[in-house]
Amino acid sequence: MNADDTKIEPTLDGAPGPADISPEESEAAAAANEADLAASLSELESLRNKNAELTEQYLRAQAEVQNTRRRADDEMAKARKFAVESFAESLLPVADSLEAGLAIKEGTPEQIREGAEATLRQLKSALERNKVLEINPAAGTKFDPHQHQAISMVPAPGQEANTVVAVLQKGYLIAERVLRPALVTVAAPQ
Repeated sequence: MNADDTKIEPTLDGAPGPADISPEESEAAAAANEADLAASLSELESLRNKNAELTEQYLRAQAEVQNTRRRADDEMAKARKFAVESFAESLLPVADSLEAGLAIKEGTPEQIREGAEATLRQLKSALERNKVLEINPAAGTKFDPHQHQAISMVPAPGQEANTVVAVLQKGYLIAERVLRPALVTVAAPQ
């Protein structure tokens, strides 16, 4: 065979086969493949580093969330445990006044009444400081089933139906929530 009779071997994809490529071209292709491989390996290493960094950030964020949740749970437990501390502290002077009143053996009825009224004022003040407010509707006030409990309906001439006639027992709110509804009688329809 002479040089012009170079045999061309077809490949499966129709591209020229290895017999068609010169050694220089083959070396250039190998160098290009090695460069592509080095670039791919470099990119793979970069992605692995980025993945490790993101994994570490995720784990730190998870730990921070768990720590925050634990701290919040601890604070809630302490708040529940000591929630009545302020309330109890404000009632101590009332207890002291009652004990002092009971210690007096020879008090006149006027002195006893005066002491009881002063103690009641202390108690009401302590309740108000702790946001415990009275529900004491005036006669003629519209009946509110959220704050009042009707004990009976009574005839009330000259008064509109479903209005408070009398308060039998005061109710109380604590922070705008009904602690105990006021017991009332209500005007019956005529």
